[in-house]
Amino acid sequence: MLHPDLPIINDKEGRFIPDGLPRVIDSHVHIFPGKIFSYIWSWFDQHAWKIRYQMDTSSLIKYLLDHGVSHVVALQYAHKPGISEMLNSYMAKKCNEFKDQVTGMATVFPGEPDADQILIKAFANGLKGVKLHAHVQCFDMNSSDMDVIYDICEKHGKPMVMHVGREPKSEEYACDPYEICKAAKLEAVLKNFPKLNICVPHLGFDEIKEYKDLIERYDSLWLDTAMVLTDYFPMDNRIGLENYRADRIMYGSDFPNIPYAWDRELKWLNQSSSSIENLEWILHKSAEMFFNII
Repeated sequence: MLHPDLPIINDKEGRFIPDGLPRVIDSHVHIFPGKIFSYIWSWFDQHAWKIRYQMDTSSLIKYLLDHGVSHVVALQYAHKPGISEMLNSYMAKKCNEFKDQVTGMATVFPGEPDADQILIKAFANGLKGVKLHAHVQCFDMNSSDMDVIYDICEKHGKPMVMHVGREPKSEEYACDPYEICKAAKLEAVLKNFPKLNICVPHLGFDEIKEYKDLIERYDSLWLDTAMVLTDYFPMDNRIGLENYRADRIMYGSDFPNIPYAWDRELKWLNQSSSSIENLEWILHKSAEMFFNII
C-alpha cells in the first residue's frame, strides 16, 4: 500500500543503458501538462514517495532518448470528466515534436459524454491506443461504460493499457482497488472482446500468479514490469521472471514518477539469468508487437 514513508533511494544512475542489453523500448512513461504534473508530484510527496525526476514532458522524453532508450511509449489518464480532449491534444502535440521516437496513447474518462467520439478523434490525430487507471478513475471493468471503450478499441484495432492490478493502493483514492480490480473481472473482458489487446502494468501487482496464469491462457493479454522487478515494494508473492511467458512481458519504467535511478530495473535485467532471447522480447519485441512500433 502507498504511504508517505516509502523511501527515496539515492542509487547511482547510469549515463546510458547497461552494456550488453538489446534495444530498449520504455513502454510505461508518464507525460502530463505542467499544472497536472505538479499536482501529481505534490500528491505523491504527501501520500507515497518523493519523485526523483520532476521535469517537464519534453525534458523527460529527451532525457530517456539521450540515455539510450530507443523509443518511448507515453501514457496519460484523465482524472475527471471533461479534460480528455485537452490531454489527447497535448499528447498528439508531443508525439509530433518527437516524431517516430514516441508512441502516444489517448485517454478518456469512462462514462463521460461522447466517450466514443473522443477516442475516434484521438485515433484520427495519430494516437495509438488508450490508457486508463482504475485506481484514479474508479471504473468497473465490467460496466456498460467500459464496454463502449472496449468496443471502439477493438473495432479500430487499438490496444489498451489499463492499471487494473490491485496495488499499489492508497487510502486517498476515492474507491477501493481491492473491490474493483480483480483478475477475474479482466478475464471476463478478455472473453467478451477476444480481438482487443490489453496490457496490465506492474505484472498485475498484487495478483501476480493470477495474471501470470492469464497471459498463458490469453494471447490478447500482456503485462509490463514497471516498478516490480526490484525490491522497492515489499512482495511476498514474487515469481521469477524466467518463469513467465517472455513474449507477453514488456519493460516499463514508470518514469519520471519513480523514487530511484531511471535505469534501476534495466540494471536488474542485465544482471538477471534471463536469456538474450527473452531479454529481446522483454525489452523491445513485445512492445513492438503490442503497440505496432515499426
